[in-house]
Amino acid sequence: MHKPPPTIGAVLNPLAFIAQRWTPSPRTLRRAALSVVVMSVVIIVTGGTVRLTGSGLGCDTWPKCTDDSLFATPEQGIHGAIEFGNRMLTYVLSAAVGWAIIAARSTKPWRRGLTRLGWLQFWVVMLNAVLGGITVWMDLNPWTVAGHFLAANGLLTVAVITWQRAREGDTTPRPRVPGPVRKLSWAIVGVSVLLMVLGTGVTGSGKHAGDSSEVPRMPWDWTAAAHLHAIAAWVVCALALAMWLVLRVVDAPDDTRARARDLLIVLLAQGGLGYIQYFTGVPELLVGAHMLGSSLMWIAVLRLALSLRERPVSTPGIPAQTDPVPASV
Repeated sequence: MHKPPPTIGAVLNPLAFIAQRWTPSPRTLRRAALSVVVMSVVIIVTGGTVRLTGSGLGCDTWPKCTDDSLFATPEQGIHGAIEFGNRMLTYVLSAAVGWAIIAARSTKPWRRGLTRLGWLQFWVVMLNAVLGGITVWMDLNPWTVAGHFLAANGLLTVAVITWQRAREGDTTPRPRVPGPVRKLSWAIVGVSVLLMVLGTGVTGSGKHAGDSSEVPRMPWDWTAAAHLHAIAAWVVCALALAMWLVLRVVDAPDDTRARARDLLIVLLAQGGLGYIQYFTGVPELLVGAHMLGSSLMWIAVLRLALSLRERPVSTPGIPAQTDPVPASV
């Protein structure tokens, strides 16, 4: 009597193994996506704190903090602790991205597009870590500092899109407002990107170089760069006001009109803060608050643009538990 040959089952990768044994609820998926948004803002603000406290070279090199130590040493003082602490937050951010990837992969049915967005977040984090290292190696060259900041906002962009997609289905998007209104939203997105780029020109030529040593600055007067930055800010405000009025005229959905209102509020607060810091000599605390405002403005811009279309849920997932969904979601 012959025994049948043993069969070897397919070897699952770790994500597939977890997905077989865990199904996140819709609320868990949304929270995982939101955690990346929150940590993206935190990493931008704490990165600004490193520069504003003159701790940009608190760690002498990268990826180690010194040639002989992975960690900050007592000899490096508070600046080393601040710089090393910001580096450690990258691991918290990576954990949040990992949670989002696992939650997206474990959702039933599997949402491939959402999982790909999660992996895109991972690669942007890796890119920005390398840019951070290059920035240290180049002794805080203002051009690499600007690239580091813009890459962090690239991560924030993908994180906000992922958060929105976690609240939607995978059907083909359909518009909620007329075509010209959607084009206006893209104009707001484009000018907002320009606004942030011009902001790096103010930073790169301004007073807060990131270290007490002779750090090179961008070759123009920072006040002229600030004036150009302000002009772009006024253009964004004008476009946002036009969007708010147009959405009322076309009787857009309430949530879309609310997001246009939120953008106007953030822009007014951010603009007022910008003028206050300019006329008070750009104190560090106000500059840090302005960086936070920049992140909140960009989130508001993206949420407004994404609210102009919808992706209805065609086939509901299979939640692991029954979670009440807030009426506002």
